[in-house]
Amino acid sequence: MATRTVLVEADGGSRGNPGPAGYGAVLRDAATGEVVAERSEAIGTATNNVAEYRGLIAGLAAAAELGADEVEVRMDSKLVVEQMCGRWQIKHPGLRPLAAEAAELVGRFTAVRFSWIPRDRNTHADALANAAMDAAAASGVATPTVEPPRVVEPPRRLGGPEPAGGGAAEVAARAESPGTDLTSAPVSWEPRPSFTATRLILVRHGETEYTEQGRYSGRGDIPLSSKGQAQVRATAARVAALAPDAVAVISSPLSRCTATAEAIATAIGDLPVRRDDELIECDFGAWEGRTFAEVREGWAGELDAWLASTRVAPPDGESFAAVAERCDRVARRLLDAYPGQTVVVVSHVSPIKLMLRDALAATDAFLHRLYLDAAGVSVLDRWPDGGVAVRSVNETTHLADL
Repeated sequence: MATRTVLVEADGGSRGNPGPAGYGAVLRDAATGEVVAERSEAIGTATNNVAEYRGLIAGLAAAAELGADEVEVRMDSKLVVEQMCGRWQIKHPGLRPLAAEAAELVGRFTAVRFSWIPRDRNTHADALANAAMDAAAASGVATPTVEPPRVVEPPRRLGGPEPAGGGAAEVAARAESPGTDLTSAPVSWEPRPSFTATRLILVRHGETEYTEQGRYSGRGDIPLSSKGQAQVRATAARVAALAPDAVAVISSPLSRCTATAEAIATAIGDLPVRRDDELIECDFGAWEGRTFAEVREGWAGELDAWLASTRVAPPDGESFAAVAERCDRVARRLLDAYPGQTVVVVSHVSPIKLMLRDALAATDAFLHRLYLDAAGVSVLDRWPDGGVAVRSVNETTHLADL
């Protein structure tokens, strides 16, 4: 029997915190992206976090009703995602029974994965929750209906940093006992100590013939051009000066990146280069090797849909939403493996743009407004509590003489 996978997008909120509250949950078929169920309810007076948990519980319960075997949960509540993954303690007594209820539901599935997403990528569930809050404010209970987005690209695989199915007991145990609740990164203008952060030196590979010709260059293994090789030499010297204490160089498996990474590793001091397949460029599918004009001529409708939504993939390709998920997994692994250390990450324009977008909590419009040069360098600090500082974006002064 085929495994049924359901995507749950959930949200909740209150007007006043506490105040009139409600939640919304949207369930999609993972194979098609089609909306298969909605849940929404006004819950009276409650806090944002209570409403968010209620949205999660409603979504999981609906997935169980649909007979799902595996579930991917996407929420813009970092607190709920981190607590359900077992990384954050649940200190607030009002949340513990809700977390325990959610954990019990998680245990009914073969696998459940949790992913944090920015709010602007959770608009359908957010609209349901807001309509429920309106109903709560009017002292009525309603189940509003919101039209789903016109274009939805189904997930190519289950995302999220860790499966929660096997950790349901741990989450439930955390819910029963007080602890330290790291609800969010501290908000402050005070500079944070950089020595406690994992510093990521993000480097785009040097130029290739496709770069110069303005062609979509995804999974094709296009080597560096002669200009790209000169850029790599300059970039290696710049990164060695910028991060002489780097402890690792991580690279996309494609040769234009590994050649860039090897030059940097040698310049720093013969560091080993480790390949990570999840740093590979977006799969542009049928558009690989074609110019923008050629794609516009042959796939006008598909191109418009792709430009309008990060959830839409090129024909036979991969969506930016899917790329963002795997890049988030890479960043989390590096944070765990190299606490307080500096790591050089050599990748492609799409993964680096998406990592910077999420670090800056920007909207998808950021992807179209940011230009990243070949062999450009960006610097990003990440702290264990979720704190982020973008130090620089697309440094290119080392390329001035090329």
